[in-house]
Amino acid sequence: MRGAARAARGRAGQLWPRPPAPGPGPPPPPLPLLLLLAALLGGAGAQYSSDLCSWKGSGLTHEAHRKEVEQVYLRCAAGSVEWVYPTGALIVNVRPNTFPPPRLQTLCIKPLKGSSGANIYLEKTGELKLLVRDGDRGPGRVSCFGFEHGGLFVEAAPQQDISRRTTGFQYELTGRPAGSDLHALSAPCRPCGDAEVLLAVCTSDFVVRGSIQNVTHAPEQQESTIHLHVSRLYRQKSKVFWPAPEGGGWRGRVLTLLECGVRPGRGDFLFTGHMRFGEARLGCAPRFRDFQRLYRDAEERGLNPCEMGTE
Repeated sequence: MRGAARAARGRAGQLWPRPPAPGPGPPPPPLPLLLLLAALLGGAGAQYSSDLCSWKGSGLTHEAHRKEVEQVYLRCAAGSVEWVYPTGALIVNVRPNTFPPPRLQTLCIKPLKGSSGANIYLEKTGELKLLVRDGDRGPGRVSCFGFEHGGLFVEAAPQQDISRRTTGFQYELTGRPAGSDLHALSAPCRPCGDAEVLLAVCTSDFVVRGSIQNVTHAPEQQESTIHLHVSRLYRQKSKVFWPAPEGGGWRGRVLTLLECGVRPGRGDFLFTGHMRFGEARLGCAPRFRDFQRLYRDAEERGLNPCEMGTE
């Protein structure tokens, strides 16, 4: 599969090679030959979005016995991809619509409701990392990752009947490092380190001091909603928190993964996070007294990336 992805980046629309059979066999074609084939055959399956932000296509354009790889090109900060009757594979190339493009970028994807029929991978220099598996629960789960180079490899899963299958996702591309709002893609529930907390304070879409009033769970989405009472509002770029009707602070809610096991508890926390697809998602959330101690220590040593009140 990795060889297929690597070759497919330069051979859009060509047959998707099957994995080699186990055991000894002929050596793979030399790289110059692959580059020559790419030059002669590339672009045959290229798909361009009319608005450069979203794309919708059909696997029925492929012959049933052929596994083809199509290239999709998008140049936008946000949009969607919808692939009905998926067969073969897609390589989705997403680029920002700014020049020069940011050196560090974060790409976030969110599967559409009811999406099925394909696996979605991050493809980088021919290596594949699984992001969304066909049949995974929690179709609304958001995945974010650093996206300096590469593309998304969408592979249709083998199906007896594709007539009711549609694979799709929304995407958002931003110019900030993934570490500012996704401190550990491989372990998203682990506590943030000191440097991650200080960076989150400076780069998050919302930064507040508050307490957890309640936590509700949505097992079908694999998400938890944290209901907050906020005593101090340091920053919010969108209307996440509203004045409490009874006065004395703000109220709002943020989302996190169900697997993180968040529960109501006593004490104040510093909550940080980002807006993703119109929803506030939790980032770093240390206890406020721990943040005060961390911030003052960094301030004394001149290591704070930005300034904020800690009272």
